[in-house]
Amino acid sequence: MRFVFSRRFYILLAIGLVPLSLSWNLPILRTAVITFDVLLIVAAMVDYLISRRLPDGFRIRRHFEKRFAIGDTSKVILHIENESSYTFHLQIKDEYPSEMRLDESREVEFSIAPRSTADFFYHLTPLRRGNYSFGHAAVRFLSRLGLVWCQAELAESDSVKVYPNMRRAREIELKALGAQSFLAVQRRAVRRGEGREFESMRDYVRGDELRHISWTATARRSKLTTRQYQIERDQTVIIALDGGRLMTGRIDDETKFDTAIHALLALMSACAKAGDNCGLAVFGRRVKKYLPPKRGLQHIDAVLETLHDLEPEMVEPSYARAFQFISSNLKKRAFVVILTDLVDKESSRELINSLKLLRPRHLPLVVTIGDRDLNAMVSTAPSDIRDVFRQSAAEEIILQREAALRMVESLGGLALDVTTQTLGPRLLETYLRVKERGLL
Repeated sequence: MRFVFSRRFYILLAIGLVPLSLSWNLPILRTAVITFDVLLIVAAMVDYLISRRLPDGFRIRRHFEKRFAIGDTSKVILHIENESSYTFHLQIKDEYPSEMRLDESREVEFSIAPRSTADFFYHLTPLRRGNYSFGHAAVRFLSRLGLVWCQAELAESDSVKVYPNMRRAREIELKALGAQSFLAVQRRAVRRGEGREFESMRDYVRGDELRHISWTATARRSKLTTRQYQIERDQTVIIALDGGRLMTGRIDDETKFDTAIHALLALMSACAKAGDNCGLAVFGRRVKKYLPPKRGLQHIDAVLETLHDLEPEMVEPSYARAFQFISSNLKKRAFVVILTDLVDKESSRELINSLKLLRPRHLPLVVTIGDRDLNAMVSTAPSDIRDVFRQSAAEEIILQREAALRMVESLGGLALDVTTQTLGPRLLETYLRVKERGLL
């Protein structure tokens, strides 16, 4: 049914029923009441037929204040236009994606004058990345005689994308590094190590290496002149994100995959500020997505677009395929950050063997995202035999991880074993340490 009776209809119906209490000895009064009720229902039907269509000049458009990001509250705005010559009393209820959290009412009732506009808004908070759909806006408007509410559906269906939260990534970056960290890093990087990027010419000073003397400039100026070098600014960083089984683990209502996404976005932002190019490879059994190293806002947007609907799969990752792909596509020496998790000897062995595909051309950093409960479990005294077995299993996993990370370091790489809480800060601190020491 495309209409419902209004309050006015029920009031008139109730008024018509009052005389029935007096009609027990007046049959003509009973007939009059029945006639009135029938005429009222007929009038309501006629009212619906003449009022059921909204004029062409009545429109509702939906738009959004900003793009949706996981965990951020976003405003949904319904813009109502009434270009007709009638005043409409409306009830509007928008159809939003049920997977998002509704922060306030999505229903409103108001009147809109002829040839005027109005806005209604409400707020939603997306809880997961991905693609979502808004349906039509359900509209009820009061008929000409006010006896029924006519129903219609306006506003087109809209598809929206929920992206990773870039604000959260910048907060991770700011907490880890501070506002002036990159200026300090650049100064330290010039002093530490020996760069290969030409900066300027200067007069020879006793103690300068003879191989840095520019003999052509010396002949032109008739005095010894030395080339001055600095640490390369445009170094290359590639982030390899594991999209396999272990990254589906949830900690604090978030998967390790989502935690890693926000940490890598913080690292990409840091790389852009430090003048480095940063790329991304997401892999499972094969490489799912690859973005070559670049920098700039457009590159960050491309990364967000790539990651907005990617989810980890219940498969074992192939480190060999991923590292072979990276090695084949990166000819310049790069800092390769591998965000993954290790639990058993088999996965550790494959990772260690596959690292040979990156060394010695590239510098790998293996970051294992552990479960903080493991460390908490082994730090407390067991209360029963079950706790003893749990602690034994946790200690075995921790030992295997430590052994695997020591093997990574023995191959010339870097290794971090972190929790989801410390992932972002530890990752950025290691990146800066690599820059400062000129390891690339």
